[in-house]
Formats: sequence, C-alpha cells, structure tokens
Amino acid sequence: MIDLNNELAQDYLADCKEHLAAIESDFLAIKMGGTRIDESRLGRIFRAIHSVWGGALFFELNRIHELALKMEEVLAQIRSDKTALTFEQIRILLLATDRLSQLIQQPDASNHADITEIMAALDCLRACSSSAADRRGVTTLNRTDRSSGPLRFLLAEDDLTCRLLLQNILCRYGECHVAVNGMEAVEAFHIAMEQGQAYDLVCMDILMPEMNGREAVRRIRAMEEERGILSTLGTKVIMTTTVEDVKEAILCFHELCDAYLIKPIDMTELIGQMKRYQLIQ
Repeated sequence: MIDLNNELAQDYLADCKEHLAAIESDFLAIKMGGTRIDESRLGRIFRAIHSVWGGALFFELNRIHELALKMEEVLAQIRSDKTALTFEQIRILLLATDRLSQLIQQPDASNHADITEIMAALDCLRACSSSAADRRGVTTLNRTDRSSGPLRFLLAEDDLTCRLLLQNILCRYGECHVAVNGMEAVEAFHIAMEQGQAYDLVCMDILMPEMNGREAVRRIRAMEEERGILSTLGTKVIMTTTVEDVKEAILCFHELCDAYLIKPIDMTELIGQMKRYQLIQ
C-alpha cells in the first residue's frame, strides 16, 4: 500500500470525507422528495462515488475501491432505469455510504475489512433493479452492445513521442485519430458523435495547451449526457499523466474518466485496460 501519511493521500482522504457527507445528504434529500426522480442529485452522487473509487485505485485501497465501484454499478443501473429510488434502495445505499465512511476513517486497516455483507446487499439491489427493468422492457446496462466494425480511438496528446507510442500500440486494433490539445479533442469528439461514429476509447493527456485534459473530459461527458448516454456506457476515457501530475489524475475521476496511466506508457498496462473494458479480448 502507498504511504497514506503523505500530503496527496491526506488530501484524497479529506476529499472522500466531504464526498461521503454530501452523498448522505443527497440521499436523504431524495428520500424526502418521495416519488420524484431527482436526476441532478443522482448525477452528483454518481460523480462523488466515481471520485472515491478512482483515487482508491492509486492508493491501493482495495476494499474502498471495490465497495465504491459496486455502489456506482447500482446507481448506474438505477439511473438507466429512470425511476425514482425506493426507500429500500436508499436504505441500502445509505448503509454502503456509512460503511465507506468507516473505511475512510481507518484507511490503513481498510484492506482487511469485511465488506461481504454490504456487497451482497448491493448485488441483490442491482439484481432486483435489473429484473424490474426487464419486466418493464427497459434496456439494462451492457457494455458489449457496440456497433460492428473496427475500434475507433482518439489520442489527445501534445508530446510527439508519447503520441507516436500510443498510435503504434492502438493502430493494431483500430482507427486512430489525433488531437494535439484539449480543444481539438473536444471538437473531434463532437464531430464523431454528430456523424454517429463515437469513439470507443479516448487517451487524454492532462496538461495540454488551449484546454487541459480535465476540462476536455468534462465537456466530453456533458456531450454524452445531453444525448442520454451515461458514462458507464459511453466512451472509455484513460488519462495519461506523469507521476508529478497524479493529483490532477485523481481529480479527473470527478469528471468521470475511467482510468489513468503513468508516463512513459506501458503497452501491457494499456492493453490490460482495454481488456478490462471489453474493447478487446
């Protein structure tokens, strides 16, 4: 486990505490709202949970990552279902939030914590939500539903050497387009969506001229949301960064990136991420 006493870790843990307090408040507000679908609060909760598990990856806080990721999966299912949260769903999600808060309070011991019971409850919640959606004819989440044809990649990178390395790796699996700054990346993404040829994967550098990677990802996710596409079913976004920029990489999870890779990019790690998201076998 990475040292949790350094400044970066302490900042992450402090952010997690704020996120979880806000999540609890939002769940309680949704409960008070009754049968009304509160998409704005659900979206805010979703981003906060995504931020928690994203940072947990870097600090090797495995139980925190697993529990937050499971919460996100449940929330994604509920959001795709487009129905208001039931009291039972809120109850279990509040229990999961409380369990995450306990793990954050004692991060050094969190990897040895028993989260079996709450994970089982969340699995049951997701299964019940999926079954109910099926009965109503609502399409459930499925990452394998993509158009046929070669994969499409967008590489947003201003460093020539890194850009060429990524192109050399990804061109073996599909069609590669290049942007040298965040503004070009957003424009390329917009054109692709307008043409009905959305990218399967975006590799986004964080520090670029014109527009940085974090802002570019925020705009990309906003374009998807305008079309009713949740990030869980949208384009996969991998941030590329140096060790010095890890704090920025962690912040990018709040903009709903999916992963990050430390430069120089390792081909095995990149291919591993592509397999993780079922882009390749």
